[in-house]
Amino acid sequence: MKLLHRIGYYLGGFAIGLIILAFFLNGKKVSCDYGPDARVLKNINLKEIKFSEIINSAILENKIDSLEVRGILKYGDINFSQSETRKKPCGIYAVEGEINKTEVVLTVENCDSIATVKDIKWP
Repeated sequence: MKLLHRIGYYLGGFAIGLIILAFFLNGKKVSCDYGPDARVLKNINLKEIKFSEIINSAILENKIDSLEVRGILKYGDINFSQSETRKKPCGIYAVEGEINKTEVVLTVENCDSIATVKDIKWP
């Protein structure tokens, strides 16, 4: 069998496999959260999220919006050097994001069933 035929069979089987995967995974809530940032953010977002008094006052003063905070918690980056991941009973995470083109750092306390946004800093 020639090399060109082998490549053709390989690509044909690969294409059929992709179509089968797309058929089975269509409509499923499948995610690929393998990185440390993505796993922590997914863990935080699966829990009930509460805001501290500092965050609530910032929301009332129209400095930030609760949807912007949730967006940072969904699409932000975890700064592990500023976080206390092994603190007992709840880990403390520094989540970095952007609100109106301004860098923001949220401090989130991640407990077993509740994630509390403790503080917000504009560096």
